[in-house]
Amino acid sequence: MQIKRAFRVWQRNFMVYTKLYKSSIVLNFVEPTLYLIALGLGLGAFVKEINGVPYINFIAPGIIASSSMFAATFECTYGTYVRMTYQKTFDAILATPVNLDDLVAGELMWAATKSTFYGTIIMIVISLFGLVDSALIIFVIPILFLSGLLFAVISMIFTAIVPGIDSFNYFYTLFMTPMFLFSGIFFPLTGLPPVVSKIAFFTPLYHLVNICRSLSSGGLTSKIIWDIIWILAVVILFAPYSFRLMRKRVIK
Repeated sequence: MQIKRAFRVWQRNFMVYTKLYKSSIVLNFVEPTLYLIALGLGLGAFVKEINGVPYINFIAPGIIASSSMFAATFECTYGTYVRMTYQKTFDAILATPVNLDDLVAGELMWAATKSTFYGTIIMIVISLFGLVDSALIIFVIPILFLSGLLFAVISMIFTAIVPGIDSFNYFYTLFMTPMFLFSGIFFPLTGLPPVVSKIAFFTPLYHLVNICRSLSSGGLTSKIIWDIIWILAVVILFAPYSFRLMRKRVIK
């Protein structure tokens, strides 16, 4: 794999995105904003504080994390699958000097870039609303790229083994939605049975929410370092499988 060729794949996806970004950014911006308003203000009228923090301030960092997650996930599930199967973009790219490893690397980097972009947009929005207590939140940006890479890798693995585009419903219903609901975004997991907290520990969104919340409040602890190490370790562990499985999928 060559970084230069992988970058060309990233550049191709970026150029396509610049022609569609207006409609795309609206959709990715509106949904998390609605969650913030409906739950932060609506439910927040009944749930005043959690751990001494106003409810809307409590969920705001988690919205950054979830927006980042869904951006990378959609890109490397539906986006990658459509380019590979329906648009035949992969066939066209592989007819050039770009090989399959370069192509997969470019797809992963692009998904991580979109993850960072959308997470940063939400970060700016909640900052403008006064829902951030510390300037340390700026350091979440490189973490969003790293976590975006992890979500992209996981999504790419599923894309490589899925029999058809309709099967993504299983991925989102059985994996993404439970992770979204039980990662500590909307309520502390301490009130749930201990087994839920133990399962949540093995999900990437749980660790990203912890990082975003810590940087947003300025309450840095050694725990945030372990959250970052966990995300990095899982990226290193799973990344080779995304290349290996996509190779089996594309080269038959």
